[in-house]
Amino acid sequence: MSRKPEQRILSVWWPHLAIERWSKTQGSGLPPDAPVVLTIEGTHGLVISAVTRAAAASGARAGARLTDARALDPRLIAVPADPAGDQALVEKLARWAARWSPLVEVDGRDALRLDVTGVAHLFGGEAALVEDVQRRFAALGLTSRVAIAATPGAAWALARYGRKTLTLPLRGSLPLPRAGEGWGEGLDLLAPLPVAALRLSPEAVRTLERLGFKTIGALAGVPRRALARRFREADNPLDALDRALGRKPEPLIATACEPPPRASFRLAEPASDPAVLPGALTRLADPLVRELGRRRLGARRIAFHGFRVDGEVGEAEAETALPTRDPAHIVRLLADKVRTLDPGFGFDGFALTARWCEPLDPAQDALLGGPRQELELARLVDRLAARLGADRVRRPVQRDSHLPERASGWMSAIPPRNGEGDREAKRSGGGGSESRSAPPPPSNLRSVVPLPVPGRRPQRLLDRPEAIAVIYATPEGVPRRFVWRRSVHDIARVEGPERIAPEWWRAPSKARLRDYYRVEDSSGRRFWIYREGVIGDGRGGAPAWHLHGLFG
Repeated sequence: MSRKPEQRILSVWWPHLAIERWSKTQGSGLPPDAPVVLTIEGTHGLVISAVTRAAAASGARAGARLTDARALDPRLIAVPADPAGDQALVEKLARWAARWSPLVEVDGRDALRLDVTGVAHLFGGEAALVEDVQRRFAALGLTSRVAIAATPGAAWALARYGRKTLTLPLRGSLPLPRAGEGWGEGLDLLAPLPVAALRLSPEAVRTLERLGFKTIGALAGVPRRALARRFREADNPLDALDRALGRKPEPLIATACEPPPRASFRLAEPASDPAVLPGALTRLADPLVRELGRRRLGARRIAFHGFRVDGEVGEAEAETALPTRDPAHIVRLLADKVRTLDPGFGFDGFALTARWCEPLDPAQDALLGGPRQELELARLVDRLAARLGADRVRRPVQRDSHLPERASGWMSAIPPRNGEGDREAKRSGGGGSESRSAPPPPSNLRSVVPLPVPGRRPQRLLDRPEAIAVIYATPEGVPRRFVWRRSVHDIARVEGPERIAPEWWRAPSKARLRDYYRVEDSSGRRFWIYREGVIGDGRGGAPAWHLHGLFG
């Protein structure tokens, strides 16, 4: 009779999850050494929930009030925390962590617990498993601490309070105590850890420390009855220690993970004719749409799979600009792609999966019947992207900048998820290479930039402002004549200036203000020119003139 394998629990903790997530999603506009703190609302004002390394070096710490931290360093930049976003990220990571274990539990807002009993050998042992977990999370930009132990409580304690190096109790190093053996040999690993490693409330930890119990080893030496009388049942350190040592059960609750909407069927005989693929796609579209309707979802990314008898899988994928539950539209997007799949020795099964879904409630059609105009436009974008490629169909997007060459950019016409569209627009912003590489303004300085008044901006904006030579009556007066591309233009009419202040967070030592003029030459041609800087501003030499756009 085979012996039941010893339980092994892996605990992974991200000590800097909130600040690392903020740095990846919103922190690109600040220098790496900026002292940033994330704050939440507290009883007596804002409380710091996470800090960057620079802020920690200046004395800021999680749990402190923002006013107290700014007394130590007034340069602290406060950004509102996003606990709901952090929790959503942890839940997504829990589904992703199913690669290591079929049972994954979300452990608070910054940790997971996985039951890895009997699976470590698939990764080369527990040491290799821990290394793989840390490496994959590091590739996502997350700092993690990982521990494996025989109980969830012990793994939790070792991940947070163990040595700074890899914490890895190997198999058998934390044996479970048997009845009548007192605390058991498993106490050896937990004994040097502080009592906070038992996951007690802050009040219970303070009480134990006041009584002189600094470590779990010191706590274990006290008679159980004498210690039990001093604590409530919920904060009883004896129960916590029993759970950590395996005397009391602590089951894991698996994270609910509903599979993506999917429709599939199998063939009685393999089909080697590519002509069956469009028919299989049409057959699968209706049941997939019914499943999407049951869940009140719309598909944004649909994948068609053809399973060959030799084990290979043919795949065709398409994305949509808006969530859809239209079977005809899904078939039209994928029809040309599925025809290119190689049947090999034949397909014996097909599946259609909605890999990416968004909520979609029923919507009313247009007043005169038929689909709405925005829906028709989205379907046109989908068809173009399916034929030309999603990266070749782009649309303009407004950006938070008053500078004309940075006020707009380009992004994919099919909006990505998780805010990737904003980052793409920043990478492909209008203007030259300078505007593409320039970071956005700090998140606490962002505001809605108003659109320019029609008629006051040119219809054609140059990719880069071109230098011109200007003749004027006074250095700060209106221009009278300018030379552009070796042509002299005598100015007949002038309107302006329109002053645009510099974006100081991009180049604090070099940024100069601009005075824009709408000018018309003697031939009736209209130009948009500007003077960069003013005399005596201390940011360079004489003001420079540029031509930025053309009217008409």
